Amino acid sequence: MLRTALRNVLAHKARLIMTVLAICLGVAFISGSLVFADSTAAAYRASMSRNYADIAVSVSPKSPPGTAAGEQYSALDDALVRKLSAVPGVVSVRPAANGSVTLSAKDGTPMRADSMMGKFGVAYVPGSDGKDSRYPLAAGRAPHGGGEVALDRGTAAAADYSLGDTVTLADDGPVLELRLVGLVSTKDSRVNAGGTLAVFDKATAQKLFAAPGHYNGIDLTAAPGTDQFQLSDRVTAVLPAGRAEATTAVAQANQQSLFIGAKTKSYERLPMLFAVVSLFIGTFLVINTFTMLVARRTREIALLRAIGATRRQVIHSVLAEAALVGLAASALGFVLGLGVATVLPNALDTSGDLLPSGPLVIGPTAILASLVVGVGVTVLAAWLPSRRAARIAPVEAMRTAGQPPSVVVSRVRGAVGLAMLVPGAGLLFSLSDATSATDANLQTAMLGCGILVAGLIVLAPLLAGPVIRCLGRLTTRFGVMGDLARENTLRDPRRTAATAVALMISTALVSGLAAVNQSTSEALDARAAAGLSADYVISTRNTTTAVDSAAVQRVADVPGVQTASAVADSTISVGPLVRTVSGVDPKTVDDVMKLHFLSGSAKDLGPGELAVSHGFARAHHVTTGEQIRASIGPGTGDRDELYTIVGVYQDNPTAQDVLGYRADVQKHGYLRDSVQRILVRTNDGTVSENLEKHLRAAVSDSPLLKVQNRAQLVQEQAGVAGDLMTMMFGLLAIGILISALGMINTLAMSVSERTREIGVLRAVGMDRSGIRGMILLEAVCVAAFGTLLGLAAGLFGAWKVSGLANGAIPQYSFSLPWGTLALVVLLSLAVGAAAAVLPARRAAALSPLEAAAEV
Repeated sequence: MLRTALRNVLAHKARLIMTVLAICLGVAFISGSLVFADSTAAAYRASMSRNYADIAVSVSPKSPPGTAAGEQYSALDDALVRKLSAVPGVVSVRPAANGSVTLSAKDGTPMRADSMMGKFGVAYVPGSDGKDSRYPLAAGRAPHGGGEVALDRGTAAAADYSLGDTVTLADDGPVLELRLVGLVSTKDSRVNAGGTLAVFDKATAQKLFAAPGHYNGIDLTAAPGTDQFQLSDRVTAVLPAGRAEATTAVAQANQQSLFIGAKTKSYERLPMLFAVVSLFIGTFLVINTFTMLVARRTREIALLRAIGATRRQVIHSVLAEAALVGLAASALGFVLGLGVATVLPNALDTSGDLLPSGPLVIGPTAILASLVVGVGVTVLAAWLPSRRAARIAPVEAMRTAGQPPSVVVSRVRGAVGLAMLVPGAGLLFSLSDATSATDANLQTAMLGCGILVAGLIVLAPLLAGPVIRCLGRLTTRFGVMGDLARENTLRDPRRTAATAVALMISTALVSGLAAVNQSTSEALDARAAAGLSADYVISTRNTTTAVDSAAVQRVADVPGVQTASAVADSTISVGPLVRTVSGVDPKTVDDVMKLHFLSGSAKDLGPGELAVSHGFARAHHVTTGEQIRASIGPGTGDRDELYTIVGVYQDNPTAQDVLGYRADVQKHGYLRDSVQRILVRTNDGTVSENLEKHLRAAVSDSPLLKVQNRAQLVQEQAGVAGDLMTMMFGLLAIGILISALGMINTLAMSVSERTREIGVLRAVGMDRSGIRGMILLEAVCVAAFGTLLGLAAGLFGAWKVSGLANGAIPQYSFSLPWGTLALVVLLSLAVGAAAAVLPARRAAALSPLEAAAEV
């Protein structure tokens, strides 16, 4: 039986190649993501070993609760450096004053402005030889004084800076313009992976990142043979208690490895999603292929049964064929996965997290996963056809080549399908009153959609007849070949359904995601400028940076500006809950924000007073005139004060959750006495490039700040759904590709089965173009059937879960993406037509006499 299985695989290799390709796609995504994870982890370990090659112990500040911002680095000074130099086992001590700075390129473009990582500012601390070994000079000289800076060579090249140029940068507020006097090199993998590095003289770096005369870190190099942990204990003994702590390089590297592991895992999610979809859709192609092969070999199986083969041997023979196919798919998929692993860093845009690069690492996990998944999925999918083959009775099989499904089987299928369809739809209808995307609601939505699609898959053979008869009204326009195409499609509803299911699944996924994306994008567009009456918004990219306080007045003095209202953004803690708060000027807030107060007024704001959104008031059960204990700024509950509620306004994204008196918010913000936004109202609502240029100049073209008009705010929000669009079209491409493979396979086997029929048609006068047209129309009917089912399932699911998004975005309303849906339909029909080209050519090439004589 094993030899029989091997001969069958070799005999039908052309028909099985499509199945191999479908399964290998899923295997490729799995193996590719695993190889990518292993390779990235290995590259990161190698880079960490280089970064910490000459560091044994690092000393960092440890601030007790209540320490003032300017005193947290007070323990790390030159006196401590001298003490550490005298610790036994210490060879060298290198103090550091490091932080984060954002640079502008020479053309004014901010570099890594929207990233929280990879923007390094460091101190150049020369040793006894007058050089800093961490940052060897490649050109020019080291910086001296507050007006000079050095950059690493990669940063200078990316920004197009040359020695002598003026470099624009900022750390947390005011813009600095420094002369570039040197270029350095570094072994820091984060910089070499795409980060930026600016090097300052020691005094300037201390002022920017620590405190004058103090450091925020000290690295120690140990003598050969010195144990890191023993050295750490000796260092700890000389540190001021409670104000500094020592950490071994091994501990730091382990902490970084945990971080990179978490980041790599997050990058695996999208490839794994593609893998699941590929394998799920490919399963139906496997089932369809082996079902048709079993039907095609009915006489052969009957003969084997007649000469003594048992049912178990027949099952094992079919499963052995599937295992051989799965083995070939696993091997091909693993090789293709190496290519996936190579392109994943660019496809996923990992530069934002500064993942290092290195050679591909092929571990046993990726190999084993490829084999288990490829062979396992193929064998499991072939199990049903193998059971059907084993049920063939020798005498019945010798009489006929196939039997239509019994009425009982059809009724059972209909009952099972409805038993799945009704609960699935019921779960989705239960979300009609949902107002928030809680974990429970999301799980209900996913379960309902899954059951709904599974029910449609079960019912598909029963739905094929009515749907294709309706479509047949269109095919009748093509005369005899249209009628024949319709009847051929209806000949075996199970085969038609199995072929269309792949396209149905991908269409359901894409149409549902497209509808959600369209509705969300429109809601975000409406929300972006909701509550905003200002014409321009000048803002920081996060609450840990600030607008230069002097810039507020400069903006107000720009010709054409009517009102410039500064806003301090921070957080406010009420018990365990943390919300956003905007500190505003009561005199100008109504000029720049559209506030609809349900009670009270923004003009009533003053010290110790708050206005809250309707959502906040409802969640905390407060109203105008009541008092609430809250803590503004970082930390929860450690600075609780009593605030009076002076107003409740409709939820407003510009005002955020809470409006406070600006001085109160500034006093406890992330950066004391800072503001994060300037809302600008212009004369007569004027918006122009010239005015925007003057506004940017007023804030010194800071790379930390964005200057946007209302239209630009909306456009920025439109980019939020970019990842969803990428995933959507990726899933569409996978579904279409596997659907095309399935249709080609089905049509090719169908042509082979109908050789005599085609010969008779040719003999009675149908020409080659008629044969090609008939096969083409069959494929289009199957594609249309799968597309219609997919659209119905996807759009229904998206419609019923819209309430979840409406709770998070009040402006959300269900909207159909007509353009995308039309594109999906056209692509699906085009795939059906393209899949029919080769089988149609083969059918048309058959000789009438030879085909009619085929036994």
